[in-house]
Amino acid sequence: MTAALPAHIEATSPHVMNTYGRLPIALSHGQGCRVWDVNGKQYLDGLGGIAVNTLGHNHPRLVPALQDQISKIIHSSNYYHVPGQEVLAAKLVELSGLTNVFFCSTGLEANEAALKLARKFGHDKGINRPEIVVYEKAFHGRSIATLSATGNTKVQAGFGPLVEGFIRVPLNDVAALEAATAGNPNVVAVFFEAIQGEGGINPMDAGYMQQVRKLCDKNDWLLMIDEVQCGMGRTGKWFAHQWAGIQPDVMPLAKGLGSGVPIGAVVAGPRAAHIFGPGNHGTTFGGNPLAMRAGIETLKIMEEDGLLANAAKVGAHLKAALSRELAAELKSGRVKEIRGFGLMLGIDLAVPCGEILQRAADKGLLLSVTADSVIRLVPPLILSEAEADEIVAILCPLIKQLLAEKP
Repeated sequence: MTAALPAHIEATSPHVMNTYGRLPIALSHGQGCRVWDVNGKQYLDGLGGIAVNTLGHNHPRLVPALQDQISKIIHSSNYYHVPGQEVLAAKLVELSGLTNVFFCSTGLEANEAALKLARKFGHDKGINRPEIVVYEKAFHGRSIATLSATGNTKVQAGFGPLVEGFIRVPLNDVAALEAATAGNPNVVAVFFEAIQGEGGINPMDAGYMQQVRKLCDKNDWLLMIDEVQCGMGRTGKWFAHQWAGIQPDVMPLAKGLGSGVPIGAVVAGPRAAHIFGPGNHGTTFGGNPLAMRAGIETLKIMEEDGLLANAAKVGAHLKAALSRELAAELKSGRVKEIRGFGLMLGIDLAVPCGEILQRAADKGLLLSVTADSVIRLVPPLILSEAEADEIVAILCPLIKQLLAEKP
């Protein structure tokens, strides 16, 4: 007997840990870029499960593929070869120009593995206390190590002592990076998001990424680029750093890679691909047959349906429409900036805007707020221009109303 979902969802639950500031909404099902809650209300999905639902909901080719895989085998173990791992790894190698892949289940795990790779890279060179350069406003996860690499004191509070071995620098400032690492023989890697997600949709400049690549080559450091949120076609290229024409040595992935099925990966190039040996790292669920099928089918559909081009085209349309509708607010500085690439956009307001989450949901639009004052839009990559116009039509009046309330 299947338990029925309740007809009304309370704002809190007595048996689930209170770790999320949830809206009183429970989603029941979806189709394309639309979702419905258990009470039948429809929403346009501008959040995509936080940049996860690449193909939207109930995709007509992904769902049958997953059903087929579930009927065969969902999980085995990494004691044995999983054929789908080699298929998906070969495709990620082809798309990235790197050489080898480690599969896990989440972005946190992928970033944790990257940090371990960097430390072992240092130890293999005889560096006993390796140090990794990280960035202000960064977000890499909530384990103790990834939390330590994160540049947000609010999410770090209450969890000290944090892990040592990190050097923090500001974004897009080569002089600051050089000054922070000058004469330090313990530096082993530079680790950043090509576009910071949780930090407020903050892109790294293409020129800056190119300069960091040169510094890493000069100093024998690993260049590690976190593409967990900004990768997988979201900006109009497979990986956001490709706009700068560079390659990292280590690239963590997750979120959109499985279009909703939990999956993470670390893609590595020649300098890092063979640092781990048997016993150095592992995972129970990572690389299981279901996740691999999800990744394989997601990439196949993305290519067949031209979703990178769609992300670039519809993202540019959405950004331009937002800029037109908010032109007066941009001119006054009440909207500080609309930034990002493709379908990863942030609307930076001059005031905190957390309440817009509920107001947008009331109007049938799902989105998120990061860094207190940045409205984040990361919808499925199948979003159409008409749906982008719907987002603008719902969201811009809400922004204007909020700004009028907070003079």
